[in-house]
Amino acid sequence: MSGLGRVIRSGVRRRRVQTTVIGLVAAAAVTASVLGAGLLVASRAPFDDAFAAQRGAHLTVQVDPNVATPAQLTASASVSGVEAAAGPYPLRVVALEGQEGMRMPPLTVVARAEPGGAVDRVELAGGRWATGPNELVMGGGAIRIPIGVRLTTAGGTVLTVVGTARSVSATASAWVLPSTLAALDGPGTVRGYQMLYRFAAASSPAQVDAGRDAVAATMPPGAVTAARSWLDVRQRAAEDSAVFVPFLVAFALLGIVMAVLVVGTVIAGTVGAATRRIGILKALGCTPAGIVRAYVAQALFPAAVGAVAGTIAGNLIALPVLAETEQLYGSANTTIAWWVSVLAAGGVLTVVAVTAWAAALRAGRLPTVDAIAVGRASGPARGRWASRLAARLPVSRPVGLGLARPFARPVRTTAILLAVASGAATVTFATGLGASLLRIQTALEQNTADVTVGGTAGADPPAASTADPASVQATIATREDTRAWYGLAQARGTVPGVTDPLTVTAITGDATWDGFEMVSGRWFSAPGEAVAGAPLLAATGSRVGDVVTIQIEGTAVRLRIVGEIFESGRGMFTGADTIPGLPPAEYRIALTDGADASDYAEKLTGALTAQGLVAHPNGLDVDPLLVVVQGLTTALTLLLIAVAALGVLNMLVLDLRDRVHDLGVHKALGMTPRQTIAMVVASVAGVGVVGGLLGVPVGVAMQRLVVPAMAASGGLHLPETLLDVYGPVLLAALALGGPAIALLGALLPAGWAARTRTATALRTE
Repeated sequence: MSGLGRVIRSGVRRRRVQTTVIGLVAAAAVTASVLGAGLLVASRAPFDDAFAAQRGAHLTVQVDPNVATPAQLTASASVSGVEAAAGPYPLRVVALEGQEGMRMPPLTVVARAEPGGAVDRVELAGGRWATGPNELVMGGGAIRIPIGVRLTTAGGTVLTVVGTARSVSATASAWVLPSTLAALDGPGTVRGYQMLYRFAAASSPAQVDAGRDAVAATMPPGAVTAARSWLDVRQRAAEDSAVFVPFLVAFALLGIVMAVLVVGTVIAGTVGAATRRIGILKALGCTPAGIVRAYVAQALFPAAVGAVAGTIAGNLIALPVLAETEQLYGSANTTIAWWVSVLAAGGVLTVVAVTAWAAALRAGRLPTVDAIAVGRASGPARGRWASRLAARLPVSRPVGLGLARPFARPVRTTAILLAVASGAATVTFATGLGASLLRIQTALEQNTADVTVGGTAGADPPAASTADPASVQATIATREDTRAWYGLAQARGTVPGVTDPLTVTAITGDATWDGFEMVSGRWFSAPGEAVAGAPLLAATGSRVGDVVTIQIEGTAVRLRIVGEIFESGRGMFTGADTIPGLPPAEYRIALTDGADASDYAEKLTGALTAQGLVAHPNGLDVDPLLVVVQGLTTALTLLLIAVAALGVLNMLVLDLRDRVHDLGVHKALGMTPRQTIAMVVASVAGVGVVGGLLGVPVGVAMQRLVVPAMAASGGLHLPETLLDVYGPVLLAALALGGPAIALLGALLPAGWAARTRTATALRTE
């Protein structure tokens, strides 16, 4: 082994605390980086691979057959920028009945002779493609019908499901042969043509919009009734895992910042504590470059071990997340791309190397004679004014010495301050993230009721009840302990241009108390008014104030959107007067304070037995996705808190070693072990308080940035009320996190200082 290798090995062995700190901070940074970058890439990969293989449509256009002819649509394929086109395919939006009269939501059915083509090559997932009349191939959307099931059209024609298929562009709910098209026509059927386009450039919304405008310009005005970009479909496919990315990126940035901070201070402190050793090494022939390389290697060795551990941890933690999202398109890949792990680990190691190199330059520049002469002697006296001021404070002398110590070492004090502030910011951010996610789940569930009343057999959506609404409502309203209530009924509907059905909820009574959060606009107050969520507004291209026509069980209903509600699905809410003949199928009840929900439900069930309804206490189930997010948050938070505390510990160890002789003098003059501990703890107490006060606003700012970004990744707009989770009491408690982290890091060095024997300390130079 070379001399330089012995120096590196000796440094790693002797400085176990510093080695551990660097390894942990590297592991934390790599874990968060692998998770953030890996999930971002993994969320896109299945869709992108399938889209390329199936030559998905960059733009899906629905055309009114009364305005444009098939010849005009065929001519649109020659527009500049169109790489390939398919269609026109005849399209029908029809409502079918299943076996035993089960009524299904309307389906968007497209007539295609074969699944292949220049655009949108439909992939068979099971069974076969239709080869004869009255055969149907179901898509892989929200409506799933097994092969062999028979469906009946409004005209009485029976269609048999012969296969299931998957369109990466989500162009249809089902497909039939052109010869079956006539059997689909009937009352309430919506007719149209479908055109599919691939553009030479379609990587951004602006490029897709430009292609849409060019295509629409070749058709008569008003011909295009709906259009959808492939980017919208791609976003929906990636929403689940994309939700994780913003907060993981935040933790990754925190980890990298702490890596720079901790590694820099560790190396700088080590250089300052080993000045005499550096001089001796130079006298023995080590070059300045060799000294710098030695300290960089001493940082890279534990960082490399931490990077390996962080890479493994990041890949293992990502498995449950990818298992939730990799089911799209039959993808079996549930691992993070190898190059992401390599890039994340390499990036963190590069940060460690550069930081260590910058901190070790001082060691290379130290003159040999000066380094040997100075040795470990203290530098220029600093902070004497602070010592004099602390002596006048009404505290014990050891505590006063501790309070004045930070001003004697401003650089190390700054390092401790930043470590504590980073830890406090992490705790504040994690607390706000968790509180916001709980509020978000409550808002998405839209069910904070204490008791729910419904039929004995549930349905999705809840089917209309045969009970007398007036009688049920009177029974509920007059019950003791009833504070508020409302009824709801749901029906499936379709909007031209939107393949998957949407849910229309008709509400009887006042439901504004039940977790509904408005993003903009107002709650509906008159017949014909409705509120809708961001996914539905985006799918239909609508905004607050627009009128949308929805086909509900064969009836066209015009709804004016008066507000945007916080809603994750394609749902719309309106009053019961807007949809006559749809009585409430479910009632939700809020009880007065102190009421027993189980007892109330039991008594109400007895009163509603004749109506065929059952009441039961309500409970809010925890979303598995929320559990995963909170688990990741807790794990990463604890890891970064540990790193912050170890950063404090490292700085104190270096400081105590520098002034071990002074510690011996204090002990010789009568300082007891308890007083020694008090002195060491007091030396970081003030810094901990300041660090907490600095870290809390940083954590709040991170929460205000990351949570809306997470919602936006899921295609949602976040109401301000879901972000305002920090009250004065909580902020005060979080500010105490700074002193707590400082105390956690100070306990071990304080114990070591208290146990050090007086004679041993006095002999140490």
